[in-house]
Formats: sequence, C-alpha cells, structure tokens
Amino acid sequence: MTPDELLTTTRSVRRRLDLERPVPRELIVDCIQVATQAPTGGNRQQWHWLVVTDPEKRRFIGERYRESWYAYASEGRPTYEPGDPRRKQLKGVVTSARYLADHMGEVPTMVIPCIAGRVDGQDNLAIAGLYGSIVPAVWSFMLAARLRGLGSAYTTLHLKYEREVAEQLGLPYAEYTQAALLPLAYYTGETFQPAERIPLESIVHWERW
Repeated sequence: MTPDELLTTTRSVRRRLDLERPVPRELIVDCIQVATQAPTGGNRQQWHWLVVTDPEKRRFIGERYRESWYAYASEGRPTYEPGDPRRKQLKGVVTSARYLADHMGEVPTMVIPCIAGRVDGQDNLAIAGLYGSIVPAVWSFMLAARLRGLGSAYTTLHLKYEREVAEQLGLPYAEYTQAALLPLAYYTGETFQPAERIPLESIVHWERW
C-alpha cells in the first residue's frame, strides 16, 4: 500500500468491525510503537495508552457511549445543499454511527489514548497545545492499524462520562486527559475506497480568507 493509498482509504470503521475475532496483543503493541513516533510538543512524550479488553469494563464504557450518542443524536443533524456530497452521505453516516453506539461494548478491544495534564477552562493556546501532542499519535495508531487489517474510528462521545470512565479504569482523572475512544477490531470485507469530499476551491484560501 502506498502512503497516498493508506491516507486516502483509512476510513472510520463502525459497521464492519468484526465483533467476534479478538485482536492479538502484539498487533496492538506494534500500533502503539508506530504511534509514539508521532511529533509531540516540546518532545515531552506525555502520552499514555489504556487498552481495555475485559468484557465488564467494555460493557460499562459501551453503555456510557451509547447513552451519550443518543443524547447527541437527539439534538439533530446539520443540513446540506443539494449536490453537496455530505448530503447523500449523511444517512449512511448516521446509520453506521448508531450501529457503533449500539454495539460499542461488544468491540473486542478499546484503546483510550491519554495525555498528561488538563486544560479545563484554559484558553485556546493551551487547548491546542495539549491536543496537538496526542491527536497526531492517535491518527498514526489508526493508520498502523489499517496496515495490519484492523479497523477503528476516532470517537469522543464517551467523554461526557470521562470522570466515571476514569474511575472505572483506575485512571487519575485530575492528572490525565482522555483524548478519544478507539474501538479496535479486524474489519470485514475486502478493503476501503477514498470518500467523496467537498471541492477544494470551497475550503482553500490563498493569502487571505
């Protein structure tokens, strides 16, 4: 797989996660090893990776995620003009997101990337710095997973219950921020294709907005 192919076909996998097949520990470690080569602010490398495979813990997290997703979904969805590719993709996105919400607790492995520190109530400079030191590593993890036949999705809705999840997992809430929840499993089917995106001329600006 070329770098361009990897980057353009790494999709959010929700309905095509194999809920029955366990993910070997060594593959998870390999993906984390790749992820920790990502850039991090000041080379501080303050990331931590919490891997959850215990059925009861997955069930607990899955229930919180489902509650959060349905609350979020009840708020409505954005609307798009005819011809906008997001308009025709919306139904499929909602359907797959609902499927993941209903089955999150059944995914064989959950990975929670964390970063030392908290930015509650701080300005955008602090927020960007904190997340800028973990998000690149999370994306690298997902790319590494894709190369190994694994699918995932960058989700954050469990963070509505971040403190509860931290207590359940023994994670020091006051010291570490959970950046995401990555369901991790082998994916079913053959492969993935690039997605249709909105035209570049509507989002690229030269010299000024």
